[in-house]
Amino acid sequence: MAHSRISIAVDSGQLVLPEGQVLAFGIGADDDLSALAKDSTTFVHPSFPDYTALQRRGYTVTTEPEGAFSVAIVSVPRAKPLAREWIAEACRCASGGLVIVDGQKTDGVESVLKEVKKRVPILGSMAKAHGRLFWFEAADFSDWHHGAGTNSDGFQTMAGVFSADGIDPASKLLADTLPAKVKGTVADLGAGWGYLASRVLEREAVTKVHLIEADKRALDCARSNITDVRAEFHWGDAPTHKLPDRVDCVVMNPPFHTDRKADPEIGKRFILAAARLLKPSGQLLLVANRHLPYETILSDRFAQVQEGAGDGRFKTFVVSKPRRI
Repeated sequence: MAHSRISIAVDSGQLVLPEGQVLAFGIGADDDLSALAKDSTTFVHPSFPDYTALQRRGYTVTTEPEGAFSVAIVSVPRAKPLAREWIAEACRCASGGLVIVDGQKTDGVESVLKEVKKRVPILGSMAKAHGRLFWFEAADFSDWHHGAGTNSDGFQTMAGVFSADGIDPASKLLADTLPAKVKGTVADLGAGWGYLASRVLEREAVTKVHLIEADKRALDCARSNITDVRAEFHWGDAPTHKLPDRVDCVVMNPPFHTDRKADPEIGKRFILAAARLLKPSGQLLLVANRHLPYETILSDRFAQVQEGAGDGRFKTFVVSKPRRI
């Protein structure tokens, strides 16, 4: 686990953690937390699964850090703009204290180190397990804090959310080919910053759209992008999230990556969730990268499966009548 570097640095004496409260950005519940005491560590995590898993382990978790801390730790995410954002927040919250940055080389930690070195002295550094840990005294990195902004298509997004720079082409394909008769209550699983849901709400026969999204930062953007009273916003894990009633239609462009590795099992869990959430006559409208093997599970869980519009990169499905297993 990536965060064993912190434990190694502390145990070896290379890194001495000051006494006081610790703030940790982006460290997940599956990481090595042995160096972080429960009574003095607050975690910042926008991901609902990690947020709730850390809570179950007895840690304090928040999505909006406030207060003063002696130490702030940043686990470098894949998205460099988000890494910069978290470092700016770490410096703000640990003003006069220590900022520790940890990450994998494949996630760009070395380039982050180079940028930080141009601004402040590095107090210590350790390379281990295909990654790097480094630390420095908190300084003014406020220019790295960008917050929400408008992308090239006029929607509000934030650093690090999926498709922050513009409309995802797969979502656009599905939105452009939605059946005209979409109606009733709709659930958008993995709704992101709300593009697909905004297109569904163009249908007058739609009475409600549930946007279910695990990334709170993306969901906050969706709240800004969609002001239609028919929209309801749910911060939750789409494969396990429960709704009060079954829905008439599910739309989705499910994720299929764990870090940098393709993982079709994620999309399959979304499909199982759709089958669970739909009414007996309900319909699933799905878009996916063409190489993803969803046909078998769709046929297993739905009585009617039809491939819809597509292109060289993406395929869509119009699927109905979920089987109850």
